Amino acid sequence: MSQPNSGFSRSWYNFKSAFGLAMDSIRAHKLRSFLTLLGVIIGVASVIMVGAAISGLGVYAERSTAKAFGSESFLVAQIAATGRLSRRELFDKLKRNKPIRTPDERYLESINGDDILYSPYRQNVSDVKKDNLICEDASVIGVSASMAAIRDIGVVDGRFFTDQEDRSRMNVAVIGDTVRTTLFPGDVSPLNQTIRLQGVEFTVIGVQERLGSAFGRDQDNSLYIPESAFSRLWGPGNGFALFGRPKPESGMNLEEALDQTRVVLRNRFHARPGQPDNFDVLTPDAIRGFIDQVLGMIAAVVVPVTCISLVVGGIVIMNIMLVSVTERTREIGVRKSLGARQSDVLMQILIEAVVLAMAGGALGVALGAAITELLGRIFELSMHITLGYVALSLVVSTVVGVVSGWYPAARAARMDPVVALRAE
Repeated sequence: MSQPNSGFSRSWYNFKSAFGLAMDSIRAHKLRSFLTLLGVIIGVASVIMVGAAISGLGVYAERSTAKAFGSESFLVAQIAATGRLSRRELFDKLKRNKPIRTPDERYLESINGDDILYSPYRQNVSDVKKDNLICEDASVIGVSASMAAIRDIGVVDGRFFTDQEDRSRMNVAVIGDTVRTTLFPGDVSPLNQTIRLQGVEFTVIGVQERLGSAFGRDQDNSLYIPESAFSRLWGPGNGFALFGRPKPESGMNLEEALDQTRVVLRNRFHARPGQPDNFDVLTPDAIRGFIDQVLGMIAAVVVPVTCISLVVGGIVIMNIMLVSVTERTREIGVRKSLGARQSDVLMQILIEAVVLAMAGGALGVALGAAITELLGRIFELSMHITLGYVALSLVVSTVVGVVSGWYPAARAARMDPVVALRAE
């Protein structure tokens, strides 16, 4: 069979020939080829699973933030930070920022109340009792009635308390699912039942929808009570956090509502033009940005460590290809004596290494996806396979194939045909 004369046709012919010889070698040593693939398969599967876990953690954190913070709400407080503050930063904020108190909230409502909902937010930890049953270390949250709309608090049984109940300082409570199951086991309805908090009786008027846990903290071991009742139990305190949200009928978005709130508070706290706010604000975007930053740091550390297994797989491929070159010394000598060029031999060995690495990468992606799906179903984990990590795995595995196959291929290409034909 005559070879084509044109440069492109000859290159294509040589590539097909080299690819065919490489595939014949892989098929001739199936077990060895599979064992060679194992390192790459395990490495790629590890990257896929780690990436799915990191992406799933991001989705889980965003959902938890939306449930706990509200999707369209913002927070104003003396100190509101997404990360851990140093002692100096904490001292500076306490010195510069003003605490938010009830007169400040009322001042805001008097100016912005037609367009923006506001609610104080105070929190303490206490045991909640019902007869001989105790729900330990429940999170007691003091808010106004508008908090239900600000943070999208879902009530599955009963209702949230009203402004009138808050103003009247009535001892009513909306309890979380953990408090309900602990104090009212079985099918007993908690509505209109009495619980004791700090020795004071409260009437249960609602049960909050189940939220689950977030970062190891049970979000359902909580109860909402009117801020006026909270103050009666623990005193007025030294300020509180203030949640806000634009009313739907106002036509304002979150940024506009926050800007309007900042203008009023700056005037209230006598902040001079050009000076920073003397209070802190926190938005869902800031929380999501902090979460993305943390996840990025985790990925920057964990993913390269996981990719080390791909390097190990590349070393395995290199060793096997060196063995393969040694076994085929006479074959290479025959090919070169019949006119094969160094580039032809180089291409054959290199293609074999790259095919092994790419096959291992594809099988690793499939294995990682299968294990991720299985773990997600068994343990009800939030794990999401993303295209970025799949592409990273395939690219790295291909590069590993090229790098690990280059030295054996170059060694084979440099063989003297006379010496190679003498090999036993």
